[in-house]
Amino acid sequence: MFRNRFRQIALGLLVAPLALGLASCGKKDEAAGPVSGEPIAKIAPPAGKAWADMIEKTPEGGYRMGNPDAPIKLIEYGALSCSHCAEFAKESFGKLRDDYVASGRVSYEMRYFMLNVFDIPASLLATCGTTEAVIPLSEQFWAWQPKMFENMQNADKAKLAALDTMPKEQQIGAVAQVSGMSDFFASRGIARDQANACLADTAKAKALADQTQKASEQFNITGTPSFIINGNSVGSGSWAEIEPKLQQAGAR
Repeated sequence: MFRNRFRQIALGLLVAPLALGLASCGKKDEAAGPVSGEPIAKIAPPAGKAWADMIEKTPEGGYRMGNPDAPIKLIEYGALSCSHCAEFAKESFGKLRDDYVASGRVSYEMRYFMLNVFDIPASLLATCGTTEAVIPLSEQFWAWQPKMFENMQNADKAKLAALDTMPKEQQIGAVAQVSGMSDFFASRGIARDQANACLADTAKAKALADQTQKASEQFNITGTPSFIINGNSVGSGSWAEIEPKLQQAGAR
């Protein structure tokens, strides 16, 4: 099966994450414990601004949307190749942005987690433009994700076989081409030359790999999407499971 083939290729990549194979898409984790708090009043944004429009990169390598001083801090460890992450994005993003982040009570931080070879180029390309574009691009990628797997199923077998013998430093860009990622991001403003430079950024790819390893060690993450609320792991789950935990923390 093509996913198994590419998982093997991922293990040989020059900057392949050490944590590959430690996590899986959609695997349920046990929560570390409940997070609870009194109801929190809405917090007004700075004059002329909206919390949901404020996106910045964090020192931990994530991308945070909303009030940087929000009393409830939600972190998602997600993989762009993960179908359960795509499902969570579809179910949650509108309400999470418009009801929770917009209230100033909740900030949402996305941290990329590398599950397999697809996540390396996808994450490099999603972060190739402006900081403000990262979260919207990721949400759009998750919606497009089934097309990526369709492209791989229909890919020329000779191109797939060529990836095995290709120099390691070229494999990341080749996966982006064969899977259709390059076309997807080009249609959303990431120019080809810009994309090629991002895909060749081995230092950034290594940082994503290190971020994955650190998440596995710090929070014992074994599945995506996985969530942290105010520093406490609340495990993996659907929006129907995560929303009540935000409310329990005070977003009500």
